[in-house]
Amino acid sequence: MVAEDLRDLRDARVLVTGWGVSGRAVIAPLQLLGARITVTDGRAESLSEAAELGLGTATEAELLADGGLNDIALVITSPGWRPDAPLFGAAAARGIPVWGDIEFTWRVDQAELYGPVRQWLVVTGTNGKTTTTSMLASILAAADLGSAACGNIGLPVLDALQRPEVRVLAVELSSFQLHWAPSVRPAAGAVLNIAEDHLDWHGGMPGYVAAKARALAGGVGVVGLDDPVAASLADTDHGSRMVGFRLGQPAPGELGVSGGRLIDRAFAESADLGAAGEISPPGPAGMLDALAAAALARAIGVAPDAVAAGLASHRVGPHRAELIRELGGVKFIDDSKATNPHAARSSIVAHPRVVWLAGGQLKGAAVDALIAEVAPRLRGAVLIGVDATKIAEALSRHAPQVPVLQVPSRDDAGVTAVTDVTTATDVTDPDAIMADAVAAAARLADSGDTVLLAPAAASLDMFRSYGHRGDSFAAAVANLTAADIGAGSPGSQSTGQR
Repeated sequence: MVAEDLRDLRDARVLVTGWGVSGRAVIAPLQLLGARITVTDGRAESLSEAAELGLGTATEAELLADGGLNDIALVITSPGWRPDAPLFGAAAARGIPVWGDIEFTWRVDQAELYGPVRQWLVVTGTNGKTTTTSMLASILAAADLGSAACGNIGLPVLDALQRPEVRVLAVELSSFQLHWAPSVRPAAGAVLNIAEDHLDWHGGMPGYVAAKARALAGGVGVVGLDDPVAASLADTDHGSRMVGFRLGQPAPGELGVSGGRLIDRAFAESADLGAAGEISPPGPAGMLDALAAAALARAIGVAPDAVAAGLASHRVGPHRAELIRELGGVKFIDDSKATNPHAARSSIVAHPRVVWLAGGQLKGAAVDALIAEVAPRLRGAVLIGVDATKIAEALSRHAPQVPVLQVPSRDDAGVTAVTDVTTATDVTDPDAIMADAVAAAARLADSGDTVLLAPAAASLDMFRSYGHRGDSFAAAVANLTAADIGAGSPGSQSTGQR
């Protein structure tokens, strides 16, 4: 059976792969549709939890065994499951459709299962998705539109659909979610930027770009013109009206910046959308995110004054270029969400003099181009995590004048010159290691510098999440005193290790 129509799901067996937030969110609408639900997950405790709710459960091995998929009508997958998972190959061989949770959600909305169809405004890109989605939600609130920020930002879209006051959805979607959602046609969708990320999951850059481009298949497509890969999508036929945004003077059909003001020349001859200097977070990346959010809002007719008011009231969320403290003239900024080199670049270039705290899991990404570009801004670098040595080697190639310190495990000798250590694999206390790193960064900094946590890497080698990493940084910064600033900086008289 091919379940193309939700009505076909009554009494049909639906397999839900993954018992995370998105997997649990599909259960209620599937029950409302009358489906028989089976859950699979790699964790035994997740299957036990699903069974306690009266749902069927099966291991992947049981499903792959002879007859394991015989009566499955549809597979709904969580975004983390890779396309090359054996279970999906087996489903395809039997003609069983595989939908992502967002594909299912889109069809639920179009079927008006939870009331009138909503307007979807979709945000994707390698970096800036959450900030842009938050800005868009702030604009929609200023316009007094019933709205919700949802998707990859935290709230499942299905949960947002069950709120009767919500008429417009500000939807953050990852490349994983878009890959499994070919039917989505938003009122407007934006691709902010595209840099190498998750290439192992997508099988290479073409698959990653193709997934991102699905956001442009609706009424209006919005692309970042200052990003070459995203800009190239403007010339591709997605069946939508294409609009671009840039940091410079906008041409007709674009949004941009002129005279310190955000200007819309796509949905008006020239509409003023507010002061660029009021954007949070400050800097080029924040302005680009604001322009993208403004374009999506303007695409559904939000007035310029509401756009300006929404952007002016927006404040950056935790771990996204968040100012933690200023001490001795040094700013300490948490951008733990900068989990790849492209995001770290945007963070670093917003500051003239940076002591860079970086490291973690690079996920196969190279940092050479990043370091070559930002080297003149770096006052020093403090490195942690499993790929610290790779970053240190790139610094030695492209920024040999920059003092570099590496903080291995607490079982080792503490902060040492990078040439004397190897990457530690026994991380016994990540919070203590972060405290060492923050103290070392403070010693390298002088008044006017910024100590910037912009790791360019994922966090799971040491921390529970990027949020845990950012919280650890903030806690360490709170314990500093003015005497900790500049004790080992290049300009001081200290002989601290560098």
